[in-house]
Amino acid sequence: MPNITDIHTLLTEVPFFDGMSDEHLATVAGCGKLVHFKAGKFLLQEGGKADTFYLIRDGEVAIESHIPASGPLTVARVSAGGITGYSWLFPPYRNSFDSLALTNVSTVALNGECLRGKAETDHELGYQLMKRFAQVMLDRLQTARLQMLDVYANERTTDAFEG
Repeated sequence: MPNITDIHTLLTEVPFFDGMSDEHLATVAGCGKLVHFKAGKFLLQEGGKADTFYLIRDGEVAIESHIPASGPLTVARVSAGGITGYSWLFPPYRNSFDSLALTNVSTVALNGECLRGKAETDHELGYQLMKRFAQVMLDRLQTARLQMLDVYANERTTDAFEG
């Protein structure tokens, strides 16, 4: 079984944690454990309790949202070094998206409740985590925006040919 030092080392190898102090990395590592998922299994499910986020070490994960009458829509794909799950940061602590393992996936699962508690007592840690997650959210928002533009561009092209 891996120990906190092993998880600490894994965290230092990921750009998401670049620039975070060793002390804060050790704190984050203390809230983590190694978890594996087989292809086709959910890491997170939309509407489920949001108490964990995952650092993807190996494999690929689809971040999806269920569209009524259409099924799942892939919003993003995350692979080694990526993060999935930030709903643990915001009440009511429910997952906003599914995270589905497309391949066998190895992760560091980080307990959001543990980190929220640590961030409440160490506001610098909270700031460091929030600014990193804000960047992830901004990147995902930009990706979604580009997807929407692509969909609307295709609809306009189709309408032009039909009209």
